[in-house]
Amino acid sequence: MTMSILLALLAAFFASITAILAKIGIEQVDSNLATAVRTVVVLIMAFLMVVITGQTDSIMTVSTHALIFLVLSGITTGLSWLFFFRALQIGDVSKVVPIDKSSVVLTILLSFIVLKEPATAFVVTGGIIISIGTFVLIGKRDKNKAKRKRIKTTKSYIFLAILSAIFAALTNILAKIGIEDVDSNVATFIRTVVIILFAWGIVLFQGTFKQLGAISKKSFTFLILSGAATGLSWLCYFGALALGKVSVVNPIDKFSVVLTMILSFIILKEKPTKSTIMGAALITVGTALLIF
Repeated sequence: MTMSILLALLAAFFASITAILAKIGIEQVDSNLATAVRTVVVLIMAFLMVVITGQTDSIMTVSTHALIFLVLSGITTGLSWLFFFRALQIGDVSKVVPIDKSSVVLTILLSFIVLKEPATAFVVTGGIIISIGTFVLIGKRDKNKAKRKRIKTTKSYIFLAILSAIFAALTNILAKIGIEDVDSNVATFIRTVVIILFAWGIVLFQGTFKQLGAISKKSFTFLILSGAATGLSWLCYFGALALGKVSVVNPIDKFSVVLTMILSFIILKEKPTKSTIMGAALITVGTALLIF
């Protein structure tokens, strides 16, 4: 097992924990404010890793070209987060996460077009199977909950999750370009600085920062823990991205969707259905093909 694959698997593990902790933490908390709080934790972790690895001096030597793409990837990450956590707040984890993680398909396509990575049979087949698995996960509607209000809510969080996936795909491509010749920990730190400015800017604009004092200790605890899990996931992911190909690293990382679904059934007591089980199985098969 190569180091890039190992790091991608660790990124997937921490990402799955992130979604569960965040779901618990954002109950009764504005989703944008929750994102801003979590980002503070991620920034602290990213900076500590820069210090520990002795890369603080290299922050000032990052080229303008790399800096531009890292900043852009930070902005797209911020947009992806805002849509994702809003969708997570009003929808089921077992449905929101799979839609968001479908960004893997868009990422693979963009890696072929923009980064000129080879379109192997395994990569193409794996991407198709993951797409099918994702549609299986989100395609089935509960006929017993066909009330008009419920339908509008469902469409709303699905649309938000799709937007999250689009911006997440753009993030991967922009980050891969920006991370060339830049230490992965430094790149993560720079991107997180952009994201924290983006997230808190929205919170200040909306005035939701006033709700900070109303966040319960339980929510704060889980938001901090989810931020820590995100930080670990990012550090592993961008380390893998610096070493490997986007079309391979990203799909492995997105395997977190299956882990998240399992945890949502166990911890959040969300009920598994035939469609979620079948979709998870397809995504697992597709991910396995992409690894090979």
